[in-house]
Amino acid sequence: MKARIGIALIVALLAGGFAWAAFAPLQASSRDQLFEIPKGTWERRMKGDKTSVLPERITLTLGVRDVLLLRNNDTVPQVFGPVLIMPGQDFRLPFAQLGEHPFDCTAHASGTMTVVVDPAPAAGLARLKWRLDSLLNRNG
Repeated sequence: MKARIGIALIVALLAGGFAWAAFAPLQASSRDQLFEIPKGTWERRMKGDKTSVLPERITLTLGVRDVLLLRNNDTVPQVFGPVLIMPGQDFRLPFAQLGEHPFDCTAHASGTMTVVVDPAPAAGLARLKWRLDSLLNRNG
């Protein structure tokens, strides 16, 4: 009998947690999504290293995490779109429109990076999936 009550309590707590995750409003302590360009990126690039230090595609969520924050920890300036980011400098770029936004980027071997801005997920399964994906794919 006690085991059944314990199991029922655990199931109820899990169901309550999933319901909260599916329907609670989305909030973030900061709307910034940080990506750092590590020291030595340019030097490795000049030696022929094709390893990407930033993702080719960055996905942001409008109204929740919709400000791209690039931090240049390298010893040389880096170009992102029309902006020159000096060593030690941060660059914030807020997004207000959904869609795919391509940028030239010297931190990439390909020379380009795409920022994808998705809508905030609707309450229900979409929001639950978004929260789970955010937990599993933390990058900032």
